[in-house]
Formats: sequence, structure tokens, C-alpha cells
Amino acid sequence: MFRLSDTAIDIAALRARLARADAGACVTFEGWVRDHNDGKAVRGLAYQGYPALAESEGAKILEEARARFAIAEALCVHRVGELAIGELAVWAGVSAAHRDAAFAACRYIIDEVKRRVPIWKNERYADGASGWLHPDNTPVA
Repeated sequence: MFRLSDTAIDIAALRARLARADAGACVTFEGWVRDHNDGKAVRGLAYQGYPALAESEGAKILEEARARFAIAEALCVHRVGELAIGELAVWAGVSAAHRDAAFAACRYIIDEVKRRVPIWKNERYADGASGWLHPDNTPVA
């Protein structure tokens, strides 16, 4: 399951979905909003996504991870909307029989989500300016 969420991510509920009798390992990744980027002080940010395409591409990534690595389960949730410093922006989790597969699959998932899923980030800086981190991918209003 991959999904976008406009509310806080429920880590406990997601982790519970990873628990399986055939899994001896669980690896999760949490991406938080930080207070700086590229030498600039950040006050917050907003994520925008194209839900149908984002969820379709995210599901493909999870299926690829299942095919490439010996894993039992894989999940990922990405926030959209306004987020403050310290808030959880993205969560990915994998369970597997062994840790090597769980680590590799979790890394693959978060790297591919960041690279391929149509989610755009607009940072608000301390000086009052804001900026899209990837202007060539800025959404059209």
C-alpha cells in the first residue's frame, strides 16, 4: 500500500501491518521536515501531489520492491499539505524474513519514491521567501 495523506501519519498502525509470523526483521524510514536546506533557514513547507498518479506510481514501486527483494510486506505513506518543522513527511516500512532484504528494500522504496512519485515541495524560508526545490517539476496552478 502506498498512499498520500493530508493528516498526521499513524506510525503504530502502519508498523502493526508489517508484523507477520514469517518476518524476522522490520526496517522503517521516517523523513522529517528539517529547519534548513542548502544553507537557508527553513520555517516550514508544503507538499503538493497528483493523487491518482502518485498512488499508482507508489504502488508500482512497492511491487518492484516485492519482486526484487525477499520481503514479506512493504508500505509507504507521504504527507501532502502544510507541514511544520519536525513533522513527519514520509514513512516507509518493510518486513522480511531477514534484515538484509528489509534494509535493501526500504532503501529502494524511499529512493524511488523521492525520484519518481509526482510530489512537489515548496519551502518557506526565514527571510520570507519561498521556493520550489525542483522548479522544472513545479505544479501548474
